[in-house]
Amino acid sequence: MTSTDKKKIALVEKYKQEKLRNQAMKMGVTIKAPETVFLSEDTKFGKNVVINPYVVIGKKTKIGNNVEILPFTHIENAILESNVNIGPFSRIRPGSVLSKGSRVGNFVEIKKSKIGINSKINHLSYVGDAKIGKNVNIGAGTITCNYDGKKKNKTNILDGAFIGSNTSLVAPIKIGKKAVVGAGSALTKNVKNKSLALTRSNQIEIKNYKRK
Repeated sequence: MTSTDKKKIALVEKYKQEKLRNQAMKMGVTIKAPETVFLSEDTKFGKNVVINPYVVIGKKTKIGNNVEILPFTHIENAILESNVNIGPFSRIRPGSVLSKGSRVGNFVEIKKSKIGINSKINHLSYVGDAKIGKNVNIGAGTITCNYDGKKKNKTNILDGAFIGSNTSLVAPIKIGKKAVVGAGSALTKNVKNKSLALTRSNQIEIKNYKRK
């Protein structure tokens, strides 16, 4: 491909994106820095949608009412229901559903998972092949360990559960309703409803220690 061909392709894409942005804004979508936002032809927008700078929305994406997408977010083949807030620096991968009132914060990746009503994953987490119930709080640094080297496994977190920061959930695993997982845990077994689960080594302190 010659440099001329590349320039033609870039020009076509530029005009295409300008058309898509204008169409979205005519529908009532607020795009704060249009030249930095990239859309797809099949994106469906609800009412009162706000898109901040540097957002990419890929194919097969449906966005509900009263949704705000914060900067540097990438969404593809996903459903965002009403009153959802995403970003900044979030990645919503194919097969994901963010239910009404859910929150996905900075540096969070969601893949082929359903996030329940009013559940929050505010920062620095990976949730893949999971089903998250409603009113669940997932702390910073949480990972669903969904791949065992051969197949993908499921994580199921039921309503009202609280997952402490820096937790690894080794799938397949089920966390019960209103269960609490202590920060820094690596869990491999199911947790019953309203239970506290944690795995943590004893802290060791050596007084007056001198480096050798």
